[in-house]
Amino acid sequence: MTHVAEPPAAAEARTGERVNHWINGQRVPGTSGRSGPVYNPATGEIAREVDFASVEEVNAAVAAAKAAFPAWRATSISKRTEILFRIRNLVEVHRKEIAAHLTAEHGKVPSDAQGEVARGLENLEFATGIPHLLKGGFSEQVSTGIDVYQIRQPLGVVAGITPFNFPAMVPMWMFGNAIACGNTFILKPSEKDPSASVYMAELLKEAGLPDGVFNVVHGDKVAVDRILEHPDIAAVSFVGSTPIARYIYEAGTKAGKRVQALGGAKNHMVVLPDADIGMAADAAVSAAYGSAGERCMAISVVVAVGDVADPLVAAIKERLPRIKVGPGSDTTAEMGPLITREHRDKVATYLESGPAQGADLVVDGRQHPLFADGKGFFLGVSLLDRVTPEMDCYRNEIFGPVLEVMRVPTYADAMRVIDENPYANGTAIFTRDGGAARQFQFDVNVGMVGINVPIPVPVAYYSFGGWKASLFGDLHMYGPEGVQFYTRAKVVTSRWPDPSTSKVDLGFPRTR
Repeated sequence: MTHVAEPPAAAEARTGERVNHWINGQRVPGTSGRSGPVYNPATGEIAREVDFASVEEVNAAVAAAKAAFPAWRATSISKRTEILFRIRNLVEVHRKEIAAHLTAEHGKVPSDAQGEVARGLENLEFATGIPHLLKGGFSEQVSTGIDVYQIRQPLGVVAGITPFNFPAMVPMWMFGNAIACGNTFILKPSEKDPSASVYMAELLKEAGLPDGVFNVVHGDKVAVDRILEHPDIAAVSFVGSTPIARYIYEAGTKAGKRVQALGGAKNHMVVLPDADIGMAADAAVSAAYGSAGERCMAISVVVAVGDVADPLVAAIKERLPRIKVGPGSDTTAEMGPLITREHRDKVATYLESGPAQGADLVVDGRQHPLFADGKGFFLGVSLLDRVTPEMDCYRNEIFGPVLEVMRVPTYADAMRVIDENPYANGTAIFTRDGGAARQFQFDVNVGMVGINVPIPVPVAYYSFGGWKASLFGDLHMYGPEGVQFYTRAKVVTSRWPDPSTSKVDLGFPRTR
């Protein structure tokens, strides 16, 4: 595959220029007079400014999407698929450039950033199968001379509101299926790391996506609220914290929209006494500290059952000094900074409150030299042992490089801990006992389950979503349920009449 020239958005973003909106196939400078800083988390410096949309600018994006919808909906599935393949190929060609945006604005080390792009790419690949995914059903001769069939049709203009922790992957979760189904799309990315969205918008245009089908508006609550209330937006997808997810769901559904809103998490990893200690420790460390713990599927709590606790904590502690914390510019770094100084400092408070409330601070990330140097937003890996459900560090979603260990005597106690937690995004069990693993997957009230897999993010041809306070709405994201979310069913009952059998009949239609 030949290398395609880098779209202008990537080069301009790196020079420190303002990040603009993308409306109707072009970059549009903001006119609201409002903007926000975009930091380089590794240095603590402001790298650029991002425009914040006004109500009028959101309206302009929606108007462009609404105008583009009739032609895009009428575009053949074959043509839409061809464009999706080109989008997929351009993302593949430019995966390093996309990852560079993530490193520059989120702080992910390159290996983690490229992994994010790869998982997003899987969802675009799934969307290229839209000819099969949109096939309906057909029943012949349900009554004499009558056939019934079902088709799925797009909703119209749909919107995605995406989080800072996956500025490339989560948008691809949403817009791939949305545009494949024939909708037009408004993306409101996080204002903390917005450049990847505009970069991808230019890739979509280069792939031949018609102007207006994909639009990007940046901003804060003003933009979000306008999206939620705009009468021409039919559906909203959201990923973020639980309080905001609840707000998105309630406001969006009140305005008559279809809404899927994924919220926060407190993911537990149960380790049974028969588990391989080394394997479990490797998994816990990998799942807790990857992306500095800023993952909704990160393992934040290890639930050690019985006498496995002491050797497991020792094994985890032994691995932590070998984790290389540093900026993405350091090719040997394994974990980068947190997204903002305010968030880093909030995470660090749990290293105070945890011990004050009775936990053991086994490893203190504040002792890392990058925490004290006052430049980037770094916090070293941290480990809290003997955590209990009453502690603030357990009750809250920390969303940082802090792993907690709870000790319980039995499997039943571990199940009780998980079931009593308000979040239910992901969970995992580590054991050699197939019967115990099968019972766990049967019992646990959590949306995504790993068996000896610490981060059970489904592949793109399944769907992603939690239970309880981790999801507001009926349908999970991407995969088959994503196609269902972005379409609605229409059932057609058809007869080609024989005039000789036509008559007036006021009785309820019968099928026999």
